Amino acid sequence: MKKFIIILNISLLFLVACTKNLDDYNVNTKAAQIGEAPAATLLSNAQLSLASIMASPNVNNNIFRLLAQHWTQTTYIEESNYNLVTREIPDNFWTLLYRDVLRDLKEAQTIVEKTDPKFTDPAVIKNQLAIIDMLQVYTYSVLVNTFGNIPYTEALDISNLQPVYDDAATIYADLQKRLDADLTNLDLSKPAFETADLIYKGSVEKWQRFGNSLKLKLGMTLAESDPALSKKMVEEAAPNVFQSNADNAAFKFLKAPPYTNPIWTNLIQSKRKDFVIANTLVDRMNTLEDPRRPFYFTMVEGEYKGGVYGANNSYPSYSKPSEKMTAEDFEGLLLDYAETAFYLAEATERGYQVGGTAESHYNNAITASILYWGGTDAEASAYIAKPEVAYSTASGDYKQKIGLQKWIALYNRGHEAWTEWRRLDVPALIPPVGNDRPIPLRFTYPVDEQNLNSKNQEAAAAAIGGDKTDTRLFWDKQ
Repeated sequence: MKKFIIILNISLLFLVACTKNLDDYNVNTKAAQIGEAPAATLLSNAQLSLASIMASPNVNNNIFRLLAQHWTQTTYIEESNYNLVTREIPDNFWTLLYRDVLRDLKEAQTIVEKTDPKFTDPAVIKNQLAIIDMLQVYTYSVLVNTFGNIPYTEALDISNLQPVYDDAATIYADLQKRLDADLTNLDLSKPAFETADLIYKGSVEKWQRFGNSLKLKLGMTLAESDPALSKKMVEEAAPNVFQSNADNAAFKFLKAPPYTNPIWTNLIQSKRKDFVIANTLVDRMNTLEDPRRPFYFTMVEGEYKGGVYGANNSYPSYSKPSEKMTAEDFEGLLLDYAETAFYLAEATERGYQVGGTAESHYNNAITASILYWGGTDAEASAYIAKPEVAYSTASGDYKQKIGLQKWIALYNRGHEAWTEWRRLDVPALIPPVGNDRPIPLRFTYPVDEQNLNSKNQEAAAAAIGGDKTDTRLFWDKQ
């Protein structure tokens, strides 16, 4: 018995000597601690947040389907008549991107930068940082394309509640440099985040194509404001952009809440009847006998019928979003091959050296869109052969031909459809009858910024020509 007591005492002394604090034993070493969430978890959450806000139809934060006149409203019609103030829509969109996307990505970046290269291959670390940064570049481009000048160099610093606003064109130039560095740092022979990457499941090759396609997109956005930089970016990116729908940057929502398609959440689960398809889109697609109609809309009494844009519309009387796109697990697109091919068609018309012809890229874009939604190659070929659609016979100049078909193909991607309408001025959308507000060309700055960061917000407003919805952004030269 005495021997047992002596051994026990020695063991306790050893335990105390090796432990700074016995409370350490109450810590689950396998769980993320406060302020120490794994970078992979933060990446996954940022991707979910980004895909959700871009796909959401919630009128409190995403009304871009309405601004593009793809959808219209039934009873509550303030947003389709361009009232951005009542629901503080700019505030909510701004906050969701800065707080839920960029902040998580910044924290993930910080954690990866602290990774010890003794235990993780430096090439893997570079891949992870490049992917995080490309998502930051994408998100900042959305903010610039929505507001104009925004906080950038001083953004995301919780100790600085009054960040300065950077010039939008200067931000774009820096985003290009960041993308170039990211693409240089990618090593296709090494992994990155693997299953935590909810967009490409760890495929570094897919991220390389995403980065180049994003560079192409940003370059084409600059086509009117900085033709030289635009040409350089586009020609450098073109050889390595998306090649098919298999490359699409798609977020796979799940059937199980809370990871469901936000369209399902806001329309089906909530049983709301706020939206019908706008006649602006339905009438044009009916005229063209577009094969995507059954995948885009429901039918009413055997026909596709759009509600009058901006007016009160009876929900039962008009086509609604299709069952395909309101399914719980319908994916959200951030960037796709159809959009990319339309950019290449436009680049060719502008004299950029990207290979192929404007017609071939145009045809590829339309075909990709039809196949993505569920149509067939035969349907795509027949549609493209229509005189009103065929590149050689469709009416208008190249901007009108490409712009119209791109506007149709960007259905369910409201922000991009709105952006391309502003950039190409196609189609010729008009405000609702009796509405004294012009179609917004940008969002006004958040009310919180006006109240809490007024000096910098006022300077930014003055720099862009006024904090108004009809102020053109720097790249909008039409």
